[in-house]
Amino acid sequence: MSPSVRVLVVDDQPLIRHSLRLIVDGASDLEVVGEAGTGTAAVARAVELRPDVVLMDIRMPDGDGIEATRQITTALTATRVVVLSMFELDEYVHAALYAGASGFLLKDAEPERLVDAVRRTHAGESLFAPSILTRLVEHYLGRSMPQATAADLTEREAEVLTLIGRGLSNQEITQALTISMGTAKTHIGNLLAKLHARDRAQLVIAAYERGLVTAPPRL
Repeated sequence: MSPSVRVLVVDDQPLIRHSLRLIVDGASDLEVVGEAGTGTAAVARAVELRPDVVLMDIRMPDGDGIEATRQITTALTATRVVVLSMFELDEYVHAALYAGASGFLLKDAEPERLVDAVRRTHAGESLFAPSILTRLVEHYLGRSMPQATAADLTEREAEVLTLIGRGLSNQEITQALTISMGTAKTHIGNLLAKLHARDRAQLVIAAYERGLVTAPPRL
């Protein structure tokens, strides 16, 4: 049996932390290894426990979730962060993304979606609530940006980046390009390295910044 995905739950409200723990621990392949109620405590606990995924609140005392996310993703390159918030304000989404978050969900999401977010984030996928992803993409589509060159990418890498920008999963990319899963993962790894992107969420933005995608992704 594969080891459980280790999760750190961060929220300043004990009741919400308890609820998140019940949801996560209710999945046979997930395990809550610790909790924190402030941004500063979140960083300390993450460094101590080295979780696979952090469920991170944004608005907390003693260091907010954005700064905690930045510190955690800088110190622990293997740890992924999913930001949880009651709000879908644009500045939160953009700040979380650039702080290194791999996903952004609203706290009113269904429990099944939260569990799926942890699994997918741990597997290297990015995950945003549909309404948030749409607004994030519209933010970039509405900007007047120069078309960045893709000369440093191979033709196949540009194709893969385009499909990532359109919201396709790894499996869908293999089908669209008639390539193996291993080949798809190799191309994605090359893209992460060449574009200095932490994860798939930042590759989506790179696809828009380079002008490879000009319409919102399929949700």
